[in-house]
Amino acid sequence: MADDRPPADRGQSRLDETAERAVRKVRHRGGEAGRIRARQWEVTLVISIQAGLAAAIAALLAKNLLGPGAHVFAPAAAVGTIATAIGQRARRTFELLGGVSLGIIIGDTLRFLLGSGPWQTGAVVALAIAAALLVAGRGGALVGQAGGTAVLIATLAPMERGLELPRIFDALVGGAVGLVVVALLLPINPLRVLDRAAAPIFAILCEQLAELAQAMRERDGERTLAVLERLRGTEGDLGRLHDALSGAEEVVTIAPVRWHRRQQYHRYARSADHLERLLLDSRAMARWSSTALQYDEPIPPELPDAISRLGQAVAEMRTECKVGDDPKRTRRLIEQCAELAGRAAAGGLGSFGESLVTGLRTAASDLLRACGCEPDDANRIVRRAAGAGEREIHPPVRRQLHRARPTRAARARRRAHLAARARNEGRAGLPARERPAR
Repeated sequence: MADDRPPADRGQSRLDETAERAVRKVRHRGGEAGRIRARQWEVTLVISIQAGLAAAIAALLAKNLLGPGAHVFAPAAAVGTIATAIGQRARRTFELLGGVSLGIIIGDTLRFLLGSGPWQTGAVVALAIAAALLVAGRGGALVGQAGGTAVLIATLAPMERGLELPRIFDALVGGAVGLVVVALLLPINPLRVLDRAAAPIFAILCEQLAELAQAMRERDGERTLAVLERLRGTEGDLGRLHDALSGAEEVVTIAPVRWHRRQQYHRYARSADHLERLLLDSRAMARWSSTALQYDEPIPPELPDAISRLGQAVAEMRTECKVGDDPKRTRRLIEQCAELAGRAAAGGLGSFGESLVTGLRTAASDLLRACGCEPDDANRIVRRAAGAGEREIHPPVRRQLHRARPTRAARARRRAHLAARARNEGRAGLPARERPAR
């Protein structure tokens, strides 16, 4: 239907729609920033409490177990273990101990050979850092501790004897206390951390798939491009999800009170991997949708309906997995998505529309795998549902089960052919086939 409004009113309407979309985008970004800050505050509070408790316990143990002296490095090592990236604390502790040992060995050896002095200190530190980089292959706690310990040995050892063993014991006590605090005293809930990290990705997928479906119904190419840009801006959310997976794996590995969560963690980690693939599939679908609209290809109504069903399946999977139910409703929605995609393909599409259908089937398979299906089972379910949708549009032609009875003329031609064949055989000196008696 043609728009009968004057040009000025149409321009004002488009301006209002643009302003409304901009306001929605600003509100969405503000709400997302608020959620991110809330999660950061929670993580900050937990890490700060863990670090304070570890420093106090390390200082107390160093004072009572390691004898008199300023055991500054024990609480420092405990804080360094806690404050490092979540999911790398155990490795950080071993790197810390290895760096201290390497720095002591190189510092004592070179001090014995070269003596003490400014240039000797530089040589000791350079060789300690080089050895640590060769061992670790990159920067990190091992390299920093090797260099720092080499400096202490090269500068303070001539004036104060016996620095080596206290330094090693301080590192051992501090690192052990940090791990004990993380594993036993204040272990985080791994599934809660994973759920909070995955929540923004689920929200983005559900929202943007629904927006993409609506944009395709209205044939609005600008909205499909906006969906593509929004899906491309999820790298930060994916990074936080990977950090949460690393931290949860560390907790279920070293915390005995969380060992019963290992199976749930592995199931969640497998789902998160396929969730990331689904996000990439959604980006591809948004790109193909934009190109199909740009080239004015036909968009049957089943195609946006299939995208909408996919978004509903993502939301349903999050609900069912959160309560631990069998994702039956999610699988039903995925089958409906594949069936609608098959009907759209049978109805006639352009080249980019066919690519979009392929992307839909791939996304449906990835979502089924996130629900726990094996790859072969997921592909078979999607293929069967898409085939059912195609058959609804183009039913297969039934084959004739019984051969048609020959007509009288055909039987007469057959008898004449056999008779001529018998005469020819007789002329060639071969015994003619006798006709059966009637």
